[in-house]
Amino acid sequence: MRFEIMRLDDVDGTPVDSTVVDAASVNRIVQQAAAIGQRLWIRPAEPTAL
Repeated sequence: MRFEIMRLDDVDGTPVDSTVVDAASVNRIVQQAAAIGQRLWIRPAEPTAL
């Protein structure tokens, strides 16, 4: 399964950029974001977003 991860702006929460990753990469990205206090929005990627 693939997920879209959007990094959110610290001030207003709007998406700044996004990437589509496999399930195995989600944990690593979440850990990195948590270490620096970055906000993320994670959702299943649509099949066409590959």
